[in-house]
Amino acid sequence: MPDSPVPTFAPSPRVARKVALTALAGASLVGAVAGCAPSDAAVPGAAKAASPAAGAPTTAAAGSGSTAAGGGGSHTYKDGTYSADGHYTSPNGPETVGVTLTLTSGVVKDVQITQHPTSANTAIYQKHFASGIKDVVVGKKLDELNVGIVSGSSLTGQGFNDAVSIIKGEAS
Repeated sequence: MPDSPVPTFAPSPRVARKVALTALAGASLVGAVAGCAPSDAAVPGAAKAASPAAGAPTTAAAGSGSTAAGGGGSHTYKDGTYSADGHYTSPNGPETVGVTLTLTSGVVKDVQITQHPTSANTAIYQKHFASGIKDVVVGKKLDELNVGIVSGSSLTGQGFNDAVSIIKGEAS
C-alpha cells in the first residue's frame, strides 16, 4: 500500500493573527502581574534586614522607668510610650509612616502604626505593614529591631526602622 499523505492544518491568516495577539496579550498580563507582586514571599510576621532611610523626623515621647541590656552593647531605655515619624522612598516618592512603641525594661510591649500615605498604592502597603508588625516586634528588645518585609510590604519597614532609631534616642 502506498503511503497516504498526512493532512496538515493551515489556519487562515485571520486565525493566525488572533492566536498571536492572544499569546502576546497573555504574556503581557503575566509580566504586569509579576511586576506588581511583592519581591519576596508575603508571610505575615516574616522580617528581613533593611537599611533605615534618612529623613527629617518628628518625635513625641512620654515615659520614665527602668533599664535594659540590648544586643551588641548595654543600653538604658526609659519605660514609656514613644512616637516618631519615619521616612522612606517608594516608587511614588517620599513617604512617611508614624510609629508608636511602648517599652518596658527595653522590650517592646506594644506597637501602633499611623499611616501617612501619599497614594492609594502606598495606603495598601502601609495597611499590610500595620497588620503584621505586632507579630514581628512585640516581645523583642528595642536594640534588636531592624525589620524588612512585613506582610508583603517591602519598603515601609525602612520608614519603621528610621522611626525606631529616633525612638532609641528619645528613650535613652
